[in-house]
Amino acid sequence: MIASWTCPGPGGPTQEYAAAFDGGRAVRLLIVPALFEEANRTRRFIVETMRLLDNAGIDSILPDLPGCNESLQSFEVQSLATWRDAVAAARRHFAPTYLLTIRGGALIVPDDLPGWRLEPVAGLSLLRQLLRARTIAAREDGRDEKLEMLLEQGRAQGLELAGYHCSAALIAGLEDGVQTASEVQMPIRQAQLGGGALWLRSEPSEDHNQSAALAAIVIQGTAA
Repeated sequence: MIASWTCPGPGGPTQEYAAAFDGGRAVRLLIVPALFEEANRTRRFIVETMRLLDNAGIDSILPDLPGCNESLQSFEVQSLATWRDAVAAARRHFAPTYLLTIRGGALIVPDDLPGWRLEPVAGLSLLRQLLRARTIAAREDGRDEKLEMLLEQGRAQGLELAGYHCSAALIAGLEDGVQTASEVQMPIRQAQLGGGALWLRSEPSEDHNQSAALAAIVIQGTAA
C-alpha cells in the first residue's frame, strides 16, 4: 500500500510517500486530499474508498502533499504553488486516468484530467475557518485577537493557524484561491454520500456507507 515518488520543493526534490492500491491496471485514480486538519479527519474514509475501488479493479493513489504527514519537506515553506507543483509531479509519476479531489484539494489540481471534486471549497473559506478557530482559542486563553489584524499579520509574515505554521505565500494563496473551472471534473455533494460530513467531526472518522457511495460514483463514472 505504500509507494514513493519524487516531489519538487523549495529546498530541492525529496522522495515522498503515497498510499496506493496499484496493480498497474487500466483505470487509475489520483486522489488529492483535503487541506489542513480536514485531511486528517477524512483519511480513513478515503483509504476505505480506495479498498473498495481496488476490489472493483481500479487503481488508486493518495500522495502526501509536501510538508504533510510523513513528508520530508517543511510545512513552513509550502504554498498553493508548491502543492500544485507536487500534484503535477505525482501525476507524471503515477500516470492516472482520473482525478478525485477532497474539499480544498480542488485548489491545487489541473483542470484537464477527468474526474470528480468532493465538496470543493474556496481558499478564503478555509482561511476564515482557520482564523476563527484561532480567535476562539485566544478568547478561551484570555486574549483578544481580531480577524482583520491576524489576516494583516499573515499577509506580511505568515501566521500559525490550528498548529500549522503558514507562510505569507500560503496565506495569500488561500485568500485569493478559487478552483479552476473544469468541464471534465464533476462536483460531488455530501448529500450524494449520505450522513454528515466527516471533515466537520472533531476527530478522524470513517463511514463505510459514505465510502461505498463515493466508490460507486467513481466506478460508474469510469465505466461510462
